[in-house]
Amino acid sequence: MNTPAHASHEAVVRGPTSSREKTARPWPAEGYTRAPYWVYTDPDIYAQEQVKIFRGKTWNYLGLEAEVPEVGSFKTTYIGDQSVVLTRAEDGSLHAVVNRCAHRGNMLCRDAFGQVKKLYCVYHAWNYNLKGDLTHAAFSHGLRGEGGLPKDFQLSEHGLHKLRVETICGLVFATFSHDVESLEAWLGDVAAGIRRVLHKPLKVLGYDTQRIHANWKTYHENPRDSYHANILHTFYGTFGLSRQSQESGMTLDQSGRHVYFYTKAGTEKKSEDFDKTSAALRSVNDDMKLEDPSILKWRDEFGDGVSVQILTTYPSFVLHQIANSLATRQLIPRGVGESDLVWTYFGFADDDEATTQTRLVQANLAGSAGMISVEDAAVCEMMQKAMADGQSGESFIEMGGKTLESGGTSKLSERAIRNFWHNYRSDMDLA
Repeated sequence: MNTPAHASHEAVVRGPTSSREKTARPWPAEGYTRAPYWVYTDPDIYAQEQVKIFRGKTWNYLGLEAEVPEVGSFKTTYIGDQSVVLTRAEDGSLHAVVNRCAHRGNMLCRDAFGQVKKLYCVYHAWNYNLKGDLTHAAFSHGLRGEGGLPKDFQLSEHGLHKLRVETICGLVFATFSHDVESLEAWLGDVAAGIRRVLHKPLKVLGYDTQRIHANWKTYHENPRDSYHANILHTFYGTFGLSRQSQESGMTLDQSGRHVYFYTKAGTEKKSEDFDKTSAALRSVNDDMKLEDPSILKWRDEFGDGVSVQILTTYPSFVLHQIANSLATRQLIPRGVGESDLVWTYFGFADDDEATTQTRLVQANLAGSAGMISVEDAAVCEMMQKAMADGQSGESFIEMGGKTLESGGTSKLSERAIRNFWHNYRSDMDLA
């Protein structure tokens, strides 16, 4: 586990050079148990995040191998606010390149998905193979002895910006960094949570994208917050799919960047908070009924009794198992005050029709209008509005203790959020 940052350290924000004068902003003296609201609202901080985090020493989720199944298949996506293309080359290998021609910076791929023999720039007809190598530049030798590129021009020196690509259990990640450790080492202990769910080949069932009018960090904190679910989400509390009073646990990797937690439905321990006669929690609503309760029927397909597992990797990926609903969530910043959340629902390639139908029905539990997750985006937007311009105020993050270790494996803790801010401050040179 990382050594906690000393609470007495102060950090000064040094944004990109601009004409306006910058004001030094000290981080609260309490360190990672506080998050100042200016960090969610400052456009200079947002610009630094793109360089130091998303294009820094991090592995970022691009998609599923199943989304680019054949030679020539491509998918366009984003790492931070940078457009990226994932391709499958002639030899079956996967590649990721910045979606930007090496000539004049034009976007190469505009479609979300497709199948091509080459990557082609419509502006000046520069052609690239599926690995990102430049193979042809129109009129490079001129015409009738006029024009053309310099004599010393070499195709091999003008390929696309290539990223490192690695996979785990059908998930594809990429990084701009040549120095970051392997994906497996970077994931550390949370790789076990990925392997638990993704134990055989996958097939895509569908997509859902929502625009959240809030800074990306408000949502990134949300699935790391293992103790809000039974308070905020009426569906969880009322119908018992996941409750704090049930058997549960949380695992962080050694760096504290990544986390997953689980709950086992039907393992109730008595708690006054879930006593419907006491009305201690708003999320327990005895008046709420389901027209069709079959959505609550789930099969323990992994054989361990876990009804919910939520896994989050820094800075922008979530893998969920909610009953038999399986999905990835990709968080894409869209400016200081907006972000997109892309949900990809999937099953296993050998699922029978009944299992696929169950997964599709239970997809209604999550997503932008999910019976569980609909409140998450709403809360993020409420937070962003309440922070206003961020010139004052800070979050208090001491549930479960004040250190990176305190809270242990209990879900009744903000340990994973404290670890997020510890890593964030380090990456952003704010620690």
